[in-house]
Amino acid sequence: MAFQAFIASCSGPELTEAEKSFFGRSRPCGLILFARNCETPEQIRSLTDSFKHAVGADEVLILIDQEGGRVQRLKPPAWPQMPTARAYGDLYAKDAETGKRAAFYGARLIAHQLHGLGINTNCAPVLDVPQPGAHEIIGDRAYGTDPETIAILGRAVMDGYLAGGVLPVIKHVPGHGRAEADSHLSLPKIEASTEELEAVDFKPFQALKNAPLAMTAHVLLPVFDSDRPASISPVIMGEVIRKTIGLEGLVMCDDLGMKALSGTMREKAAGAIAAGCDVALHCSGKLSEMEDVAEAVPALIGESKARFDRAIAALHAPDPFDHEEALAMLAQVEGTPIVWAEG
Repeated sequence: MAFQAFIASCSGPELTEAEKSFFGRSRPCGLILFARNCETPEQIRSLTDSFKHAVGADEVLILIDQEGGRVQRLKPPAWPQMPTARAYGDLYAKDAETGKRAAFYGARLIAHQLHGLGINTNCAPVLDVPQPGAHEIIGDRAYGTDPETIAILGRAVMDGYLAGGVLPVIKHVPGHGRAEADSHLSLPKIEASTEELEAVDFKPFQALKNAPLAMTAHVLLPVFDSDRPASISPVIMGEVIRKTIGLEGLVMCDDLGMKALSGTMREKAAGAIAAGCDVALHCSGKLSEMEDVAEAVPALIGESKARFDRAIAALHAPDPFDHEEALAMLAQVEGTPIVWAEG
């Protein structure tokens, strides 16, 4: 039985009976976790196992946002606070090789934690290029302010996750760095020319176009489509993201519940798939909304299924690494946790 083309969420630290029944019927291809779902290592492992049992498959995506800095679902005191992306960029500006190694090992340490919890996908690295005057929603989540630094450190982070048996998700394609609004709250409109976007915003995504997974930005780019945000624009998904940028992996939309998108949950989910997203992403944990999403999206088949299969095939047992060396590299980054909690 095929998966359906959406990533689900859940309401709490364990699946309710209604959620188990729904996941068994609808078979989403993944589950994304938030702070409300994470209490202890043992509880998280039980939750991820419960989801796999409900859908009847081990080869599914279990996702989380564990960037470090402001966006980190696993928080102290149970888990260490990790540095911001910008902290790696600051170190890179002083010593490029040390900055790259620190970024790799920071990701490798996060992967070490996630893998032990049954989480096989992290929604990072952020490849957005912040511009002067932009909303602070990206800010220090970006590795720098120039596309070259962001591409180099994004590659190091992506490699660190993959080495640790965790899939990275590059985001937010085709770029959120110029947005003057937070897409959680409203639709950002980016008034930039094709030349400006291609010279700056698209560059990091092009450099990492072979990433196994990517997440869209809910932004309006009038130069390409004056009516529809990127996530539901066939022009941007097809001509820009797949052709100009050249992304090869599975593309998920950003959260359907964000206010940048208008319409009902069914309309938004159907719009994302119709535009060319491989899967829709639902994050609120509200079962009634997920039922609407499940009715709006198709089975995961064709090229979308092939991209999903390639992503799953990229998962492997973590490569051996020197834990002490990784911590020593991380200690050179401003914002490093004082105590590292194993687990």
